[in-house]
This record gives sequence, structure tokens and C-alpha cells, in this order.
Amino acid sequence: HLAQSRLSLIHTNRSPESRAPPMASPALSGTHHRLLLPCFLRRLPRPRSRSCSRLRLDACHADTLLSSSGAQGPPGPAACSSASSAGGFSDWLLTNGLPPGKVAILERPVPCSRGGKDRPLHFVAAGQDLEAGDVAFEVPMSLVVTLERVLGDESVAELLTTNKLSELACLALYLMYEKKQGRDSLWYPYIKELDRQRGRGQLAVESPLLWTESELDYLNGSPMRDEVVVRDEGIRREYNELDTLWFMAGSLFKQYPFDVPTEAFPFEIFKQAFVAVQSCVVHLQKVSLARRFALVPLGPPLLTYKSNCKAMLTAVDGSVRLLVDRPYKAGEPIIVWCGPQPNSRLLLNYGFVDEDNPYDRIAIERHP
Repeated sequence: HLAQSRLSLIHTNRSPESRAPPMASPALSGTHHRLLLPCFLRRLPRPRSRSCSRLRLDACHADTLLSSSGAQGPPGPAACSSASSAGGFSDWLLTNGLPPGKVAILERPVPCSRGGKDRPLHFVAAGQDLEAGDVAFEVPMSLVVTLERVLGDESVAELLTTNKLSELACLALYLMYEKKQGRDSLWYPYIKELDRQRGRGQLAVESPLLWTESELDYLNGSPMRDEVVVRDEGIRREYNELDTLWFMAGSLFKQYPFDVPTEAFPFEIFKQAFVAVQSCVVHLQKVSLARRFALVPLGPPLLTYKSNCKAMLTAVDGSVRLLVDRPYKAGEPIIVWCGPQPNSRLLLNYGFVDEDNPYDRIAIERHP
């Protein structure tokens, strides 16, 4: 069953006639459960067994994200079997300045192909009926993680990201150190939510960068196999430069009583964090370089990506706002545009493919 799931994702890279599963199809589970940002240098614990979650039609605790004013439609279906999980994240957002919006955080059950160990995925849904052009939510910049916030110096951010380190590496390292602080970190509820999602795409499949060697065999015959190798080598090069960030941004990292990056975190741990950040980073337009790449609570991976959508997260007056481009009924997942990316890039970056992707392409080599 798992092999069929993996193959259905990658067939789009093999032949024009093959089609990937639609985004609305049931979620597919991965074969391994990894924590995004481990607290300590030790063997990662095995996930606790959980019984398969059944779809429930009652409102979950995350309904507190709804505005208390204005007409609302009937409550949408919520599969929130763990209200405290979604509710804790929602409460953190509201406590730290998130204005009441028109969305709710619900749960999408995952097929129990791993003995019930896969936790359901959270997703942002319409908390009431919406019309095209409505503001679904608005996240203040105080709740957005950017290099400007991480480094506190835009010139340092430009220097680092125009040389050997990418924005993703800097953001991943920052969250790894914040995770080590546990509940003392401002970002603890957000990091906990990223841990829960663990880099899985909206089909509950991780990026091939985290697949095992036997799983990567599903890509044999596809150019994607080489792309995975190249990206993995690039991540390793960035890992080898992490100590540069530590020394150049000493004013930031002196607050952490931990070792330098390459001594505090082995490569595999950094790679997991990098891939998770890669799956949820937002590319903001018309902002400074230090704000260009951002981690936005309520953004991906809680939002559903689609290639034929026009809605985008945009920076407006000290916040990041989402205007929907289509009407929604309460309970429906909120969809945003993932950019002009072919399915090979969507699979590598986010762990899913889009069968209605107008930007998909297949390279055909001509041999003499």
C-alpha cells in the first residue's frame, strides 16, 4: 500500500500520461516519524501509539480564532479529536496579538497504515462562509519569524544570505536553538505545531529528502532522483557553514548556553529542520531582503497549496494578510497559490503533487 502511495506521487515525473493524485484525495502517510527540532542530543524517542482518529462533526477549540462580530455561517465540520493541541496554538496566537479572524484550525485524519502512529494533520479552514476578497486572517509581524527578527541587523542578514548560507538555513538554526529552550521560548507553541506537522505535505507525505534509501528506489528512472541528491548535497554544504553564522551573529547566539551549531546538532537533525522550514516558508513580495523569507503562523503547512489559485500571503502595514480569491463554506480548507512550480519542485519542497498544475513540465532528452 505504501509503495503504491509513493509511486502515485512520482508518476507525474515519468510520463505525460501519468497523473498524480488530486489534492482533495485522502492523505497518505509516510513511513517514519521524525521530530523537527529535537530538544537534546540523544536518540529520538519513538512516537506514542495513538488510535486512529475518526472524523467528528463538532466544533474544535480553535473556533476562538473567529471574530466575535459579523454574521457567521453554520459551524463547519471539525475533526479536532485533540482540542487542547489546536487550542493551545490558537490561544498562543490570540494572546500574542493575533486579531480575531474568520478561520479555524481543524484536523485532517491520516490513514492508519503505521499502526495508528500518524497524528492527524492540522489545517486552516474557513470558520464561517467567506466571499472572494474577504480577509481570512491577518498575522502581525510580531508573530512572524524573519531574518530581520532573527539577526536583528539587516546588513548581517544580507551578508550571510549573499554568500554561503541561505535564508532557510538561518531560520532553521534559529528555531533549533529556540526549541532547546523549551517552554521558555516565545515560539514554543509554534515550534510544537511545526513538530506535529513534521514537514509533511497536505497529502501527509514528507519530502523525498527525508525518504529512506529503499523509498528513493521508487524514483529510479526519474530525474527527481538526481534532484534529491543535488539538494541533499547543498544542505550538507550549508550545514558545514553554520558555525560562520554563529560567530558573525554573536550578539544573537550569546543568549543560548549551548555549543556551536555543528557540535550541538548532527547533520541529520539539521536536515530534518531545514526540510521542515522549507515546507512552510513564505516568500513575501515588496519587502526588504531581511523580510523576504518568512515563517507565518497560520501559513503553510496549515494552508493548502494549489497551483491554479490566486490568493497569496502579502505584507501590508506591519502584518501578513490573506485575502481569499474564491467563496468558501464553513469548514472548507483555505487554499493559497504555491507559485509557478512544476510538480517535481512541489514534491521536493512540500511533499505533494498537483494534478491540475498548469506549470508542470517534463524534460525530454533528444539523443543523436
